[in-house]
Amino acid sequence: MGGPYGTAVDGLLTFRGNPTRTFYGTGPVPRDPEVAWRYPAGGSLCGESTVGAETRTWCGTGWTGQPAVFERGGRTWVVFGAYDHRVHFVDGATGAALLPPFPTGDIIKGSVTVDPDGYPLVYTGSRDNRFRVLSFDGAEPVELWALEASDTAPTLWNDDWDGSAVVLDDLLFVGGENSRFHVVRLNRGYGPDGRVTVAPELLFDTAGWDDELLAAVGDRNVSIESSVAVVGDVVYFANSGGLVQGWDVGGVAEGEVPERVFRFWTGDDTDASVVVDEDGTLYVASEYERGTERSRAVGQVMKLDPSRPDDPLVWSVVDAGIGAGAAVAGAWATPALHGDTLYAPLTGGRLLALDRATGAERWSAGLPDHLWSSPAVVDDVLLQGDCAGVLHAYDVSRAGGPPPERWSVAVEGCIESTPAVWRGTIYVGTRAGQLLALRDPP
Repeated sequence: MGGPYGTAVDGLLTFRGNPTRTFYGTGPVPRDPEVAWRYPAGGSLCGESTVGAETRTWCGTGWTGQPAVFERGGRTWVVFGAYDHRVHFVDGATGAALLPPFPTGDIIKGSVTVDPDGYPLVYTGSRDNRFRVLSFDGAEPVELWALEASDTAPTLWNDDWDGSAVVLDDLLFVGGENSRFHVVRLNRGYGPDGRVTVAPELLFDTAGWDDELLAAVGDRNVSIESSVAVVGDVVYFANSGGLVQGWDVGGVAEGEVPERVFRFWTGDDTDASVVVDEDGTLYVASEYERGTERSRAVGQVMKLDPSRPDDPLVWSVVDAGIGAGAAVAGAWATPALHGDTLYAPLTGGRLLALDRATGAERWSAGLPDHLWSSPAVVDDVLLQGDCAGVLHAYDVSRAGGPPPERWSVAVEGCIESTPAVWRGTIYVGTRAGQLLALRDPP
């Protein structure tokens, strides 16, 4: 919890940095940042995508959209998917392309994962039905394998892949909007030519729902859009029906069938990723979409204790804005842990600082809605983007009342994506169509 994703690769390699979704990057955080470069330097990352019967143009990066940042070959690499139907490989120092972009058939909303064991591999989903394994050890990225959303059945929703995968001990764990959870043995290696290889096997998949959930929600919107979290042998994830689950995968590599060991229903769409603390307790944030009696009672931010499977709810917070309706209530962003405080942005524009032990509100800040960007905390600095196109930096070195704002930077376009902090630079994309590098002037 709170540390990098292993020691083999120096970087921020997946959404929120590690399998417990609690690593936000490495400082220093800039003190008075300005835009150092924009990618692309000219033009925008835009592409068309269809939802239902509506086709529209999407630009830049959105929820969750956090870039992976890591050191390789004496360079800082920045790798991310965007709404232009491509995965990009960029030099963190200059913003120049390191490799040609890899094209997909539709937009990419989620965050990529870079292999934590040093293999030159990127794992990424897209709205084009495919979750891919890409190599980047040649002159251009190459697709080595893909899992189709239709490769497993039955499915209850669509074919998008938003979640950021976790790779541990050659096993890949990922949920899909096909509403299923998957475990893949990658069989990574190198060929006679020295190039990286994979020979993936789907070891296990299961429905992310159960009959009890379908009866409770009364619909089939049970996609898995969250990024899975792993602690010990248990993988946790939530779905759009509000079902939070934990699956024991400890013996899956040896042929044992994973067992569900935790179940909790939040009552409503839960696309934010589960966050796990040093005690193994879970922090969950839910939207307010269906407006169920359960979601009004349980609330939109909650702490769960898996060691009490029959009564896991430790505390919960009800969003005061639920009376205004689904458009401005609940949470899409994934909360952040820092010391004894949980930072939880709400869609309507409130950034909450909650006591981790009790859930009591320590302070809140009013920001423009919709507040979908997940916060990052590095060196006692809390970074939060808003949809007015402002990235805020708060000094949270002291507990207590509202913290002073160290600085704010206005950029073009709504910030839905999560910022990545790496050695003096903040990398963040916006809906205006570009990825930005923010750092102190020379």
